[in-house]
Amino acid sequence: MAKKAKENIEEPLEKKLWKAADKLRKNMDAAEYKHVVLGLIFLKYISDAFEELYNKLKEGKGDYEGADPEDKNEYVAEKVFYVPPSARWTWLQGRAKLPTIGKDIDEAMDAIEKDNPSLKGVLPKVYAQEKLDKGSLGGLVDLVSTATLGTKEAQSKDLLGRVFEYFLGEFALAEGKKGGQFYTPESVVKLLVEMLEPYEGRVFDPCCGSGGMFVQSEKFIKHHQDYYKKNNGKKLSLNPADHISIYGQESNQTTWRLAKMNLAIRGIDSSNVKWNNEGSFLNDAHKDLKADFIIANPPFNDSDWSGELLQKDARWAYGVPPSSNANFGWIQHFIFHLAPSGVAGFVLANTSLSSNNGSEGDIRKKLIEDNLVDCIVDLPAQLFFNTQIPACLWFLSKKRNKSNSDVLFIDGRNLGVLIKRKQKELSEINIGRISTAYNSWKNNNDYEDEIGFCRSVDLKEIKENSFVLSPARYVSTVKQVIDLEVTLHEPSISKELKNLKEKLNSNLDKILTSWGDNDKVININNIIQAEQSSRELYTLTSKLYQSAIKTYFIDINLNTKNTLPSGWYFKSFGDLFKESKTNVESLGYCPKVYSVTNLGIQLREGKYTKELSKSSAKYKIANRGDMVFGLSREIPNLDVFSDSIGAFSPAYIIYTPIDYRIGLLVGCIMRLKLMEQIDILKGGAREGKTLDKEKLQTKLFAIPHEEQLNKLWNI
Repeated sequence: MAKKAKENIEEPLEKKLWKAADKLRKNMDAAEYKHVVLGLIFLKYISDAFEELYNKLKEGKGDYEGADPEDKNEYVAEKVFYVPPSARWTWLQGRAKLPTIGKDIDEAMDAIEKDNPSLKGVLPKVYAQEKLDKGSLGGLVDLVSTATLGTKEAQSKDLLGRVFEYFLGEFALAEGKKGGQFYTPESVVKLLVEMLEPYEGRVFDPCCGSGGMFVQSEKFIKHHQDYYKKNNGKKLSLNPADHISIYGQESNQTTWRLAKMNLAIRGIDSSNVKWNNEGSFLNDAHKDLKADFIIANPPFNDSDWSGELLQKDARWAYGVPPSSNANFGWIQHFIFHLAPSGVAGFVLANTSLSSNNGSEGDIRKKLIEDNLVDCIVDLPAQLFFNTQIPACLWFLSKKRNKSNSDVLFIDGRNLGVLIKRKQKELSEINIGRISTAYNSWKNNNDYEDEIGFCRSVDLKEIKENSFVLSPARYVSTVKQVIDLEVTLHEPSISKELKNLKEKLNSNLDKILTSWGDNDKVININNIIQAEQSSRELYTLTSKLYQSAIKTYFIDINLNTKNTLPSGWYFKSFGDLFKESKTNVESLGYCPKVYSVTNLGIQLREGKYTKELSKSSAKYKIANRGDMVFGLSREIPNLDVFSDSIGAFSPAYIIYTPIDYRIGLLVGCIMRLKLMEQIDILKGGAREGKTLDKEKLQTKLFAIPHEEQLNKLWNI
């Protein structure tokens, strides 16, 4: 029992709360339930903060001697929201099982707004509605009661911030398209902020959603104190409000409420975050604002933006955008609000890079010729909850060197790691790689073009490409033909293997240069699965395949970028794999159990039988293509799992690839050069070697693009 309790404590608070809260949702739509849950979490936060200060005032020691715990001014002075008696959490929790709990919470929200003008119109009053099951609501109150969110200690750990952001993301995923209207994935927001570096000035988001851009800007300042001091000769204060002021606008009132709550829990002044249902185009809430930084994710390809009513608008300095698409309306809205030295970073659909619909091509041309376009980043697919439309990042700058008209192009389409079956995120390594390239280029600090990833392009070449800004046009790889000879003793066991070898050799140049185009050369799926028909045939075909892999994948000089052929790129292990935490307990049953031996992965049977634990609940699960690492060896004990599913002792470490084919390729490389993998081990002879996860994350591999992979696998 003690062990189980420990496991519950170790589970992150945000995940624990989400699982329990989602169970209480029953048949209620996620879009509505979102406000029920987040409103209660916010109420618990301000009540915790109030209670902590209330108890200090009541005790009356030190600075609080003689203070009145019911004096609202005492709370204003400490930047804590005053909570009236009928809205305090302890009072509401005592009424959680009563049928009037919904009405009680609505009245509590009203009372808090009356005593705290900055929250007027912000808090949800949705708890008395008939379709909200009062038993579930009471259970939700009890659940939220288990989390301490608003105390000074909890605030120092940003517990509520973590919970709020996690819930926003999970609700966005649950809502699908509608969820994406208010939520930009955290990794995309972080990338924008890391590239823009908003240390000081006015930060503006005219389509601010739930306020994620502002929250990340605040985090950026807190995380970069030392760097700023080193490069600017002065230290930033720990309070971001001393350095940046935020301005925002949102047309969806319920989303605006989320933004106000999201900012309030961090003490960020949201007085300049405005709402009106007409939106930024028809009713600009900050007409006179000139911002130092603009960070935004406007709706993709919005056709319902009232463009026909704005044909003579003063903002269209580069041309009137088509009424059928708001993309270039947003771009010019951003430019209109930029200060003379301002910079903007924003998300748009990839069509904005090459479209010629209406006046779009002419507007893009004028932006480039006016030396406003700084950088374009092509993003990987599957990052956004609400759309599969390919997206990119634009960076515009009014402080560019007028003598330099180069544009930096970054191709990030092959970055990102899978976090769910159809959902990716940019890893910390991805974010660091992109932002470092941009900031090095921007600051003339040891920047170099990187084949297959980034390139600085002059205006002349962009003109030659008809002012199209797609990174794929400019970021290319060096074409190279690899001469590969595969030598293997002539097999006598199978005519099938002989034909396979001859076919591979006769088409080798085609495989390595164009992967055979439409000519199906070799089906690796059949090779891998040949084991089922003939173990000997499988062994020999694997050797044949590994001969090609060794020459082409392994013997490439990773220090010479130009050795990569067209359609190939370098990837780190951390970009290609994510550690798996799936176990038998979460799966619900125990598949066959395997071990990693010197001969690779083997079933625990025959000579490989070992005594198993009495309970297999914590055994780890591997799927086809997963990389399995053993521990306590002088050389790495690793292999790629090729069966459909299996279980491994908890002592093993398992990594899942972004694509099972990648797992097979990288696994083959690492197995063939096993003795060269000792750098991923740490520890000494006495205690035994263990896997150095940090070093493993940075190992580089030469990998074909998905298109080449598909051709290789005959898809």
